[in-house]
Amino acid sequence: MAVRKIVLSLLAFTFLAPVAFSQNRSGEPIPAMPKLLDQRQQMDVREQWLMKRLGTLLLPMMKRHGIEMWIVANEEFNSDPVTEHITPPIPMVGRRDLFIFIDQGQRIERIAMVRYDEERLRNHYRFIMPARDKFGEELKKLVDQRNPKTIALNIGGSRGQQSGLSHDSYKFLAESLGADNEKKFVSAANLLTEFFDTRLPEEMVEYEKAVLATDVITRRAFSSEVIKPGVTTVGDVRWWMIEQVNKLGLSIWFQPDLRIQRQRTETGTTGAFLSTAKEADVIQKGDLLHVDFGLNYMGLSTDWQKHAYVLKPSESDAPAGLKAALKNTNKLQDAVFFVARAGMTGTDVYDQTMSEMKRQNIEAMIYSHPIGTHGHGLGPSIDFRGNIGGGGNKILPGSYMSIELNTSTPVAEWGGQKVTIMAEDDAVMTEKGYKFIRPRQTEFYLIK
Repeated sequence: MAVRKIVLSLLAFTFLAPVAFSQNRSGEPIPAMPKLLDQRQQMDVREQWLMKRLGTLLLPMMKRHGIEMWIVANEEFNSDPVTEHITPPIPMVGRRDLFIFIDQGQRIERIAMVRYDEERLRNHYRFIMPARDKFGEELKKLVDQRNPKTIALNIGGSRGQQSGLSHDSYKFLAESLGADNEKKFVSAANLLTEFFDTRLPEEMVEYEKAVLATDVITRRAFSSEVIKPGVTTVGDVRWWMIEQVNKLGLSIWFQPDLRIQRQRTETGTTGAFLSTAKEADVIQKGDLLHVDFGLNYMGLSTDWQKHAYVLKPSESDAPAGLKAALKNTNKLQDAVFFVARAGMTGTDVYDQTMSEMKRQNIEAMIYSHPIGTHGHGLGPSIDFRGNIGGGGNKILPGSYMSIELNTSTPVAEWGGQKVTIMAEDDAVMTEKGYKFIRPRQTEFYLIK
């Protein structure tokens, strides 16, 4: 309840009502950018989230995965991907800092073995600050006193978030703790999957802002504010979007990509997907544009794919065939939402959805992935390549999924040329199935 009050009180003076400042569809205003929390406010709210994660959620997770002790080793300039999500979100700059979690039955003992004092870190950990040459000795003393049956380390996973322990840190732990304790080392991979795929309900307040910010930047990029046909290049759009994120004091977690589909022009493919356009490519009238873009805010990531059509002089709307292609992708989204429920595996959702697409004679691909703490998050994927990274994991209630997919449709106005409509929208799993964080795209953004 205290967390909710803090978040709501901050929200009351930090959110701006939408104000129209541009348009990229006939008559529809682009929403205003939400007012984001400043750095100090972000820290305060995220520390409340951290307190709940470490104080309430972590212990039952450790028990479910048979882990009595979990050690996270963080190195200066080689941070473990886990560190920023188990500490206050500020850099940890010790040569090697250790964060230790111990199952004490009804509670978790949390210890930070660090070289430098940090006030906010003390809100969450008991400090042990050995001399540099006593680090290994003090660690062994602690572990021997607790005598856990298992010691989980960030090793052995198939994803980077699960495998952050460096070779040198592993050697330090093994040599410091001795052969008997080394035999207790186990992988923390499954624990990390559940830890990162579990969302707090109060995170949604800020995640909605992150997704809205992604939406606003994308709509502005795909409008006449940024694009002048025959002049603007793909690179112009790409770097304009990156600069907007920079102005907000945020960051991107992957390179934003643009694609161009053009009548009587082969787009090409890279692997199973349409190839990205080169930065020097000039946007022309009649182009169908696509962007893949995401940002980071409050320790949460977004992922967003949208389309715009550049009108020809004689046009006031996109060709009917392109609009029908977009509707096919909407039908694929509908099928995913009809099928998916908490407790299902991504493979189950994929198989049932693709069966429906076959029945409707729609050429479709699905490659949806968990999102939230990381853009390509841990958890069950709904993916044509299999349930990658998630194994037999089931969709968790309240978890976020980036609904990423496409359909390909012949377009009569383009001489039967096949057009691929790629969509990606962030969604949350509710009691009734997935719900989009922001409304999905059902009409092309039009650039005049």
